[in-house]
Amino acid sequence: MKLRALPALVGVAALALGLAACSGSAEATGTPGADETSAGSGFAVDENTLVFGVVPDSVDTETNYQPLMDYIAEITGKTVEYHESTDYAALIEAAVAGKVDVASFSGFTYVTATNNGAKLTPISSIVTEEGQEPGYFSQAIVPAASAISSIADFAGKKVCFVDPSSTSGYLFPSYNLLEAGIDPQTDITPVFAGKHDVSVQKVGEGVECEVGFAEDSEVEKSDKVKVIDETMVPGAPLVYSSTLPDDVSKKLIDGLSEITIDDIIAAGIDGADTDSFRSVFYATKPVDDAYYDLIRDICKETEAEQCKA
Repeated sequence: MKLRALPALVGVAALALGLAACSGSAEATGTPGADETSAGSGFAVDENTLVFGVVPDSVDTETNYQPLMDYIAEITGKTVEYHESTDYAALIEAAVAGKVDVASFSGFTYVTATNNGAKLTPISSIVTEEGQEPGYFSQAIVPAASAISSIADFAGKKVCFVDPSSTSGYLFPSYNLLEAGIDPQTDITPVFAGKHDVSVQKVGEGVECEVGFAEDSEVEKSDKVKVIDETMVPGAPLVYSSTLPDDVSKKLIDGLSEITIDDIIAAGIDGADTDSFRSVFYATKPVDDAYYDLIRDICKETEAEQCKA
């Protein structure tokens, strides 16, 4: 299995020339009405509530994040309300409209949302193992018994992606297909599974999708697929709305920048000391907006429509 090392596409000169298709930052605006959205109370609902949004990666998304939501309630003194998103686009729309206060995004979702006017600031990225740095793998997968051994063999196949706004389930896979000489728009039949675990399932069945992509945490749960390539992806950010009052923002930054699962357990949070939570959370490591410049550069390389404001 080959670990694909992405080229260093970001440079001072390149950034100075501009990334026209994907320029943006946590302070970016550009969607009509965005300023009006942020001119109110600063809260998505009210001063007693924080709305928590999550990229709908799997069927267990809400359950997996419940201890973290409870911890956020503990450190802020607010009620934390889960925002149900049907897909990535719905979460982006909610962020742009100012309807989420705190969120766990993918890197691509964060870039897309801020490019379209969402006022968000990254705090940190979740790691799942001790000593790990932010980041995870986008994995190219095939059925366990398949003879396919490289992404170059994906040409002409029915390919499972996750969502058009997924970092590891679409953006990086599209880049890797292009690097292999395959146009993801014309040389394959794309299938959008909606969630990482569903992409894994469909590839394992080998009917609707002959090959595909998903993040490593979901791939490792299945013995129906095997990994034939993988790429490291910038870690998914925990973000907060830049329109929140300073005192609330400070509590979120102080409480979420560098915490461990032991800190959450020590705070008395029910469900934190469980295998299910430990499988998705070990600690957080600080990240900032510049950390996602690689995604902006991959946007430029792929000319992904989702990157554009």
